[in-house]
Amino acid sequence: MAIAVLFCTFAVLLLIGMPVAFCLGLASVATVVYLGLPPIVVFQQLNSGMNAFSMLAIPFFIFAGDLMMRGGIADRLIGMAAAMVGHLRGGLGQVNVVASTLFGGISGSAVADASAIGGIMIPQMARHGYARDYAVNVTVNAAIIALMIPPSHNMIIYSLAAGGTVSIADLFTAGIVPGILLAAALMVAAYVVARRRGYPAGTFPGWPGVARAVVAAVPGILLIGIIFGGVRSGVFTATESSCIAVIYALLVTTLVYREMDWHAFVEATLGAVRTTAMVLLVIGTAASFGWLMAFLQVPKATIELMQQLSSNPYVILLLINIILLVLGTFMDMAPMIIICTPIFLPLVKAFGIDPVHFGVILILNAGIGLNTPPVGSVLFVGCAVGKITIGEAMKTIWPFFGASVAVLLLVTYIPGLSLWLPALFR
Repeated sequence: MAIAVLFCTFAVLLLIGMPVAFCLGLASVATVVYLGLPPIVVFQQLNSGMNAFSMLAIPFFIFAGDLMMRGGIADRLIGMAAAMVGHLRGGLGQVNVVASTLFGGISGSAVADASAIGGIMIPQMARHGYARDYAVNVTVNAAIIALMIPPSHNMIIYSLAAGGTVSIADLFTAGIVPGILLAAALMVAAYVVARRRGYPAGTFPGWPGVARAVVAAVPGILLIGIIFGGVRSGVFTATESSCIAVIYALLVTTLVYREMDWHAFVEATLGAVRTTAMVLLVIGTAASFGWLMAFLQVPKATIELMQQLSSNPYVILLLINIILLVLGTFMDMAPMIIICTPIFLPLVKAFGIDPVHFGVILILNAGIGLNTPPVGSVLFVGCAVGKITIGEAMKTIWPFFGASVAVLLLVTYIPGLSLWLPALFR
């Protein structure tokens, strides 16, 4: 009965439109009261959920992403992408995907990616005759690539939700090949839709033009190598790398590009504080919710139920994917990771599935969920920037959504796509 109180309270509050952090917290309080436990337990778990040293990496990576978004780095990355792929059919759509991939390797945030790249590319695509729904759909689907490649702070959340037993360095490495595969699939989808709609190809600026664009973008791109190389080699931890990212972003945007003035710095700081506050509140309340699930033995019951349904790991993975895709339609990414990890991680371990591989599957599922209403935060950002309704975007999102799901299935059933690169670095 306590499990029903926990999940039913959460579902009802979510359906009436309450913010997900409050849904998680109030559902936890209601369940604790029903069990006769002191309500202070909820707040103790909330505090412990946020009070982890490795959690410091999240606000610093968010801050670094905000600095880069306002300091001219996104502009240079778009210029580099335009020089490289702008001559393909639907050139600006291809530029959008490549620029999102490059910026995602710096910001680690899908929302920041959609805001920064979408704010520049969507109006530009509209001016060149591209339909706004196409521009928005390319932007929001390409934005989830940021979740797959370092420095994705959602991979840090997954590692923490797994009790710190999964290496952040391995997770950072494991997401690279799936992230590149997702970018390639979205470029194919963008090409097919552009060809069907008759969108033009751009002009190739020549190799000297490509070289100039690459040189202009190098200071920003170097950060990807610094973060990944430092964490992977063990020179510094993920938390230390986030601090280095902030310092490097400040140096590049103020001394190299010289576009970071005091006003932009204050805006970046306030934006990072607001985002961090929202993320940490969700993480804290989700930690309370997760503790109650463990107390009520929900993971154990889930394992027993799944084992009754099937003993085939491929079927189990398919069922988990379906559940995660459904959850993604109404649950934001951070709480989904924190709640689902303690439920499904013991299950996949019982079937011999690598925790790093499962982490990539979980994050990709949650990323696709960011583009599905009613709680699709990245989709909301893209539609707000593109000035179209959610309904208009959803009518034509299916080729891009299909490409993302196809990559999800490949990543799910070909573990080598996730595990080959981490094994190479060990």
